[in-house]
Amino acid sequence: MQSIKEIYKIGYGPSSSHTIGPVRACSIFVKRNPSIKNFRTTLYGSLAATGKGHHTDVAIEKTFSPHKVEIVWVPEKELPLHPNGMLFEAIDNNQNVVDSWCVYSIGGGDLRDETGILNAEIVYKHKTLSGILDYCNNNGMTFWSYVEENEGPEIWDFLKSVWKIMKRCIKKGLDNEGVLPGTIKLARKASSYYMKARNSKGSLRNQGMLFSYALAVSEENAAGGEIVTSPTCGSSGVLPGILYYLKSEEYISEKKILRALATAGLIANLVKRNASISGAEVGCQGEIGTACAMAAGAAAQIMGGSLRQIEYSAEMGFEHNLGLTCDPIAGYVQIPCIERNAIAAGKAMECTVYALFSDGGHKISFDKAVKTMAETGRDIQSAYRETGIGGLAKNWKPFNS
Repeated sequence: MQSIKEIYKIGYGPSSSHTIGPVRACSIFVKRNPSIKNFRTTLYGSLAATGKGHHTDVAIEKTFSPHKVEIVWVPEKELPLHPNGMLFEAIDNNQNVVDSWCVYSIGGGDLRDETGILNAEIVYKHKTLSGILDYCNNNGMTFWSYVEENEGPEIWDFLKSVWKIMKRCIKKGLDNEGVLPGTIKLARKASSYYMKARNSKGSLRNQGMLFSYALAVSEENAAGGEIVTSPTCGSSGVLPGILYYLKSEEYISEKKILRALATAGLIANLVKRNASISGAEVGCQGEIGTACAMAAGAAAQIMGGSLRQIEYSAEMGFEHNLGLTCDPIAGYVQIPCIERNAIAAGKAMECTVYALFSDGGHKISFDKAVKTMAETGRDIQSAYRETGIGGLAKNWKPFNS
């Protein structure tokens, strides 16, 4: 498996596969052709189907600037290796194509071409959570110490920067009000949820606070703000929402938060290695499902869970999102994406409590749940995998239409 640094990418929303990935690809291709001033980018499949709502064209144009770029949309065709395919072409002054590159945005901002995943340095030798669990038990280790053993002590400085941006994003999201960009005209809710929660008591207050933190990140992402993929832009509110809640309401130390980020990154790494975190490939179960598992495992660790209870909590967070479709209305990362982040954060906390009340024993392992998700993703029709042509995206109409 790769470093968890490839899970936590710092960038701008609203989509890791539709903005962060294409921006990385554009940058590579421009550097490869320093003397060329004219380019053409052809977007295929899901990348083309929801690209305008995801601001893919805006991101590409900004990255190629000041050079000229023609963008061609081909939503009806998928390239062979992934639904999010791109073809870059460099065009000389005589309109001849002098260089081309076919590349795929495979989720979480990662790229692959016919040679394999780009920058795929292997850091971890284990490939399953069961294998890691056995290794940790045999060596008296925690999940976070296992991460440190493989990544080196410098991982903590990286996670400090990740946590800093997550906190800043939440604070901005709680302050910002108004309407999110796009034709849906969706109003921000994080600020009002936060104020209502502060004036509430007991479990209502706690749940409202958790919702507000997750909403704050998701709304900042939808507005194109700076976020951390965890594991994607569309699911970036779940993990920071629950960690900020525990830090603020339960007075958890910064060190424990960073350790929780390490464990959460390990959980996401396993999903990416053994299945997918791409909504275009497996539906929202790969994005929100993974984020929920990350948050559930992280929270269980913070609250004193054993290795088995942490694994159980993550498994439940994942299992109970199986089959979740990706059907963004009008191609925006807004409905149902933003609400799903808040609900998944609440579900992650419930999974944590459930696992901590148990002895950690259960019948379905995290690894089996991941395998099942991959199989389910292959069975989901393309209309429900980020193409914006099925589900809620198909049936939604404005109330005043």
